[in-house]
Amino acid sequence: MGIAAERIDRLHDLARAAAAEGDHDRARYYVRLARRVAERNRLTLPRQFRRFTCDECDAYLRPGQNARVRLQDGHVVVTCDCGAQARYPYED
Repeated sequence: MGIAAERIDRLHDLARAAAAEGDHDRARYYVRLARRVAERNRLTLPRQFRRFTCDECDAYLRPGQNARVRLQDGHVVVTCDCGAQARYPYED
């Protein structure tokens, strides 16, 4: 694993911890920083990271607190407090 990938994983952990403590601005900063690191190094973000971040406002999503999760036919719909929706197929 390269240095950039390790940094993205560390920023993901920091964003999760900041969101759990209620510091949403700091979590949003960590998400933006991780996206920037991935773009500059031409890396794809891990699936876990993509599923728990909002593409519109860069918030770290915590179901039940700032995100709503609904199950539809064949997919999961995650709605952020900003109104953005993301749809993912069921995992096998």
